[in-house]
Amino acid sequence: MVYSNLYASPKSLVLHNIQKELVRKAIHLMIAFVPALAAWNFTFTVSLLLCGILAYTYSEYLRSVGKYIFIISDITMFASRDRDKGHFVLGPITLAFGALMALLLYPHPAAAIAIYALAFGDGLSSLAGKLFGLKKIPFTGGKTIAGSFTCFAAVLLITFRLTNNFINSLIIAFVATVLEALPSRDLDNIIIPIGTGLLASLL
Repeated sequence: MVYSNLYASPKSLVLHNIQKELVRKAIHLMIAFVPALAAWNFTFTVSLLLCGILAYTYSEYLRSVGKYIFIISDITMFASRDRDKGHFVLGPITLAFGALMALLLYPHPAAAIAIYALAFGDGLSSLAGKLFGLKKIPFTGGKTIAGSFTCFAAVLLITFRLTNNFINSLIIAFVATVLEALPSRDLDNIIIPIGTGLLASLL
C-alpha cells in the first residue's frame, strides 16, 4: 500500500516516519552478524556480502526502471528516505561494502570493532536522533546531540567488551562519533568502518 500524507495528521506522519526508521535500522543492525559469520567461515562471509551487493544492485536497477521485484521493492520503497525518492537507493550497498572493506582490510578484533561501530554506533544514533534528538549539532547536516551521545556510548561499550582497554575504547568511540557526525549521507556506511577499523588496528 502506498502511504499518502495528503490527509495525514502531524501525529500520524511522525509515527509513520518512526516506523520507517525502525525498519531501516533493523536492516542496518543485521550487519552486526558479519563478525560472527566471518569467525565461522571467512570466505563464505565475504562471498555472501559480494553476492548481496550484486543482487541488490541489480534489483534496485530494475526497480529504478519500473520493474517490480517481489518483497525487495516493497522494503526499499518503505524504508527509503524522502531524499531517495525517485533515485537509486545506495544505503544497502554502502552498508554491505563498508562491512566488506573492514573484513578485508583489518584483522580481528579491529574488523569486528569497525563493523559493530557501523551497526550499533551509526544505527542506534540515527534512531536515537529521530526519537529524542531535540538539539541539533551545527554543520553536521542535522545530526543531534542525543544521536552522537548514543553512538559514543554504543561504540565505547562494544570496544571495551572486545579489548578490555578503557583508554583505547574511549579514543575509538570518540573518533567513531566524529565520523558519524560528518554530513556524509550514505557514505558514512563506508567512512565509519574504514576509519574506526584503521584506528583500532593501530591502537
